[in-house]
Amino acid sequence: MNFLSNPPLCTGHASWQSMSRRECLNHFALGLGGVALAQLLGRDARAAETPAPPRYHFAPKAKRIIYLFQSGGPSQLDLFDYKPLLNQKHGEQLPDAVRGGQRLTGMSGNQSSIPIAGSPFKFSQHGQSGAWLSELLPHTAKMADDLCIIRSMHTESINHGPGVTFMQTGSQIPGRPSFGSWLDYGLGSENENLPSFVVLITKDKKGQPLMSHLWGAGFLPAKHQGVRFRSGADPVLYLNNPAGVSPENRRLALDRLRELHEHQFAGTPDVEISARIANYEMAFAMQTSVPEVTDLKDEPESVVAEYGPDARTPGSFAANCLLARRLAERGVKFIQLYHQDWDHHGGLAGGIKRECQQTDQPAAALVADLKRRGMLDDTLVVWGGEFGRTNYCQGLLTAGNFGRDHHPRCFSMWLAGGGVKPGVTFGETDEYGYNITRDPVHIHDLHATILHLFGLDHERLTYKFQGRRYRLTDVHGRVMKELLV
Repeated sequence: MNFLSNPPLCTGHASWQSMSRRECLNHFALGLGGVALAQLLGRDARAAETPAPPRYHFAPKAKRIIYLFQSGGPSQLDLFDYKPLLNQKHGEQLPDAVRGGQRLTGMSGNQSSIPIAGSPFKFSQHGQSGAWLSELLPHTAKMADDLCIIRSMHTESINHGPGVTFMQTGSQIPGRPSFGSWLDYGLGSENENLPSFVVLITKDKKGQPLMSHLWGAGFLPAKHQGVRFRSGADPVLYLNNPAGVSPENRRLALDRLRELHEHQFAGTPDVEISARIANYEMAFAMQTSVPEVTDLKDEPESVVAEYGPDARTPGSFAANCLLARRLAERGVKFIQLYHQDWDHHGGLAGGIKRECQQTDQPAAALVADLKRRGMLDDTLVVWGGEFGRTNYCQGLLTAGNFGRDHHPRCFSMWLAGGGVKPGVTFGETDEYGYNITRDPVHIHDLHATILHLFGLDHERLTYKFQGRRYRLTDVHGRVMKELLV
């Protein structure tokens, strides 16, 4: 069937009137595909070109984001949301009027008793802002006037898998592009020798598994997926040349492989072919850039000490926070840190204390370090998990042990820098810490707000896939302008 209505487009073909749609596209690819590929291939060629400007919808306030994701659901009632009434009513039954018929997980839904559990930790106010913070966060408390604490986050997810996926991709169902992939798709990279989206995971931690779809590109081109840096001699798997292969030989092999891919692209134009070539070129550049950025030997001992005693231990949360700052300095746009083991269904007092000892000082040092270097104004730091914890005890409440179940109705996060108002505590929950009473912030609202800080309209940053235009915030989401400078 002849679909063409503009003969000059195919005048180079002897019989354009009989060409099929596929044949015409393949014909175009011989010329246009080569031009497009030439812009992607070779460091020298890329350096000689003027890069396309980022597709801002309006002036951005943030240039990069460091997301400190606390996997497992930290207890807001023991860290940020001070509720003295819980201590007064410790051991009493949670009133039905407060619960309001909310569904519970299978782990506590069948309990004959759901006793209120007060926090065993002391709270006090800090800074000129007077933010209430737990004694578990002495270093974070020193940064209180730099933080925007949100106590009214909420989500639909009540279990870890959908919860973490929702927070990281905007959907409870795996398969959508991750937040970092959306940002890379919208703005691109500032550093041709490092990926725009890097993932760091605290080593030797237990807890819910962290799957690669959390930093995957979904249906976006593969070049937008996150690149995981591991601790040890090989931060990126299969990056180094095998024994006996020199950089010169590697370069020659990539050049020949590029020619084969160009030939394949000419016959079958596919964006994934272009993405594959771009990834090979990035890997070649990373062979020198990654060892340099991950080597902390040039960091002054005074700076390392600020991040805590584990800062020289590869793969620790402290070391990853320090590495995150180094990546940010080199133009990496989205740096995602994961820290597991906040899922305290039992033994909460000891468990949450341990996690705070590992994360409190490094997170606060990161904010202070960025501020000292003049980077905090355009670097957004985010701290939080996928949901909160209940105000009642899961299982038996005893004097020496208790735990909290999952709670999606309200939880706390904090943000710093990147155009967010400092010294602000936003949102309120009821006196039981069970329901939001003022200024709710949904996950889509948080995503919309962060994209806004980067100069992107969450309703206009879309990608057409299978006949529908998708976006990070799905079909709703509001920019929380109350949080912005």
